[in-house]
Amino acid sequence: MLLPRILTAVIGVPVVLAAIHFGGVVYMAFVACVIALCLYEYGLVLRSGKKPVHMFSLVFFGLLLGIVAILGRYDIPSLDKPDNLYPFTISVVIFGVLLVEVLTPRRSWERVTNTFTGIFLIPWSLAHLINIRDLAPYGEYLTLFMIVTVWICDTGAYFTGRFLGRHKLNKEVSPKKTWEGAIGGTLLAVGGALLMRHLFLPVFSVQTAVYLGLLVAVVGQVSDLAESVLKRSTGVKDSSHLLPGHGGFLDRFDSYLLLAPVFYYVVLFAL
Repeated sequence: MLLPRILTAVIGVPVVLAAIHFGGVVYMAFVACVIALCLYEYGLVLRSGKKPVHMFSLVFFGLLLGIVAILGRYDIPSLDKPDNLYPFTISVVIFGVLLVEVLTPRRSWERVTNTFTGIFLIPWSLAHLINIRDLAPYGEYLTLFMIVTVWICDTGAYFTGRFLGRHKLNKEVSPKKTWEGAIGGTLLAVGGALLMRHLFLPVFSVQTAVYLGLLVAVVGQVSDLAESVLKRSTGVKDSSHLLPGHGGFLDRFDSYLLLAPVFYYVVLFAL
């Protein structure tokens, strides 16, 4: 299982780094593709666990919300956008999902809530990856700081838990995760944050880098556990098999569902 994991990383990591470096339309397209695939996999997970979800509403309105969240911050000369674009879009999403459900045979409120959860959790959260990249003048380096620190944390937690793990972190939610792995991943994440600060963000103090490293490690692992709750409740191990050794895109980007908004607003308002 380790070899496919390494091979996928060897191919995937340069793609992610290149998208971050180029930014602009390239990075927006990359994030949009990730959102679309995560929405689809969310629907697959629910269906595999015999949980009701409306795939059309999930993907269509989820992409609509994601596109508005991504493009709404840019001035497009040929497009006259209303001042209240975000609340208008949310209203359209709420109306649309409920309308589709009303027109669907064997209506289910559980299907409505499952669909809404995916629509508002995935596109809105992951769209903050664009916001972080657009933070002038250090957007590229802040994005690298967050994403690479998450990678270091995940890798550290995986190997520390594998060789030293004895005490289960939350057996009911994620049986393989251990306290030793979580602590090891957190310590390595702080070390990675200090390295990223030295390489790209000397404007940060050492103390700030440590705090941000802890933020990324803790919130990222909580976000990972939140997705594990979804998979545990449906009896699904991986969201898909699109990424050999890593599961699916939702498995790889689950850390950012809670982390991306938190990291963005902390950097925006507190630093």
